[in-house]
Amino acid sequence: MHPPYLHRSNDARAPSCVSPSPANTLTDRLNTLLNSSGPGYTLSLCPSQQYLITAPLLFAAPNQEISTAGYPTDSSRATLVVHGTVTNGTGHTTAVDGTCTNCDGLKLRNVQINGTRLGGPPVFGGANIEMGGDNANQLIEYVHSFDPRGWSCLHVAQGTLQCTNATIQNNNIGPAGSDKYRQWADGISVACRNSLIRNNMINNPTDGAIVLFGAPGSHVENNTIWVETHTLLGGINMVDVEPFGGNYNDVVVTNNLIAGGFASQAPQGSETKGINNNDVVIKIGIAIGPRTWFSDQYGNNVSTGGRVYGNQLTGAFSYGVAVTSATNFTVENNVLIGNTSFIGSRGPNCSTDNTVPSPAAFVIDFNNVKKSTTQTDFTSVSDGDGLTCVLPPSGGDYWPFGGSPNSSSSSSSSSTTSSSHSSGGMTAGIVIGAIGAVLFVALITWLLRRWALKHSQAERVYPRQPRDSKGYLRQISSQQLVSA
Repeated sequence: MHPPYLHRSNDARAPSCVSPSPANTLTDRLNTLLNSSGPGYTLSLCPSQQYLITAPLLFAAPNQEISTAGYPTDSSRATLVVHGTVTNGTGHTTAVDGTCTNCDGLKLRNVQINGTRLGGPPVFGGANIEMGGDNANQLIEYVHSFDPRGWSCLHVAQGTLQCTNATIQNNNIGPAGSDKYRQWADGISVACRNSLIRNNMINNPTDGAIVLFGAPGSHVENNTIWVETHTLLGGINMVDVEPFGGNYNDVVVTNNLIAGGFASQAPQGSETKGINNNDVVIKIGIAIGPRTWFSDQYGNNVSTGGRVYGNQLTGAFSYGVAVTSATNFTVENNVLIGNTSFIGSRGPNCSTDNTVPSPAAFVIDFNNVKKSTTQTDFTSVSDGDGLTCVLPPSGGDYWPFGGSPNSSSSSSSSSTTSSSHSSGGMTAGIVIGAIGAVLFVALITWLLRRWALKHSQAERVYPRQPRDSKGYLRQISSQQLVSA
């Protein structure tokens, strides 16, 4: 049962905000307040102020809160700026850490986190925000986290597998990382059981927009993911074996919008495709099973037990939904909307041992998908390993016309529909979108704008290391490498 975090009033009696001046004592002052004020303390930051911190702010007791006075949701939210030193690729990467012992009920609300990578190389360390641990009922909402030095904008860790009931809602996440070789970063990374990830707007991440490290019992719903200037490896990832052994039991992924790249210019005449100035795609919209990502690195390990249904995809992808090495999954009624393209080809880092399937909307490797129910428009492939090794075209008229979720035009949409079957049989029927053309340009932009408004109103990027800062493996295989 998730805490009732739907409504919160702006209490005029909120505590006075803590000034960022003097700057030379700022980090120590803020941490002293958290460490000495006990359970339930609210560290209130001043609106429209920047806080240049040189070490993480450390929650210290249950039910503490860090927020901006008055709870604004716009650019007037206070900004915590990661400002500590970095030496030889290691240093300050985390702004807020809520993984302390006995820290149930922590709240991080209505602030901004600027990770200040600023185009530099990735730094070994934690995410912009580190929450979770052996705690319950933590809340992160109305937070804008972007440009992490480390591997993710927001990480909710599992602790000793005891973390439960985190709520991550109404946040603006990204941009995050670079799509250059091994400089990627996640948007939201969750390993906490029974968590709720909803109504988040995730723009321009480069590794995984939402990555579930198992996190059994969690729900991922009503999120919007889109790319504009960087290629994204995976929109929603259910591929990690660690730390739960591939356990995705009772995980539900539903009603999310994932938008790949669109043409950078308006259509001319009868054009149905155009160029994208940055050759941007999402390589896999929704990735299920470790082999999609890590090839055969984890042997016979599989992802088990999740439900993925009712999600929408639009724009340019290599693969819309890819399923391999999965058991007891349900994947149904995921649809294409507006204008779509499925593009890409074997990259230089694809294994010579694998046959890379042609880009398609829905691909599945029935050789290692068992006891699962999937929609009938999946294309059966003989080898679904390491799909992120593909590369988008370098230029050319391949990108659909349309608009990303921050577009301001208006209209309606169209979508494909699908029925389901059991994974005991093979399936045919590839859905490669090229829905309409000029007549539907106005339609898709309105749909995306409406989705974004609905959400706003409801309001990893160091190179993959053998073991991350929270203790579980997140290795990289040759199949995942992307050329610089």
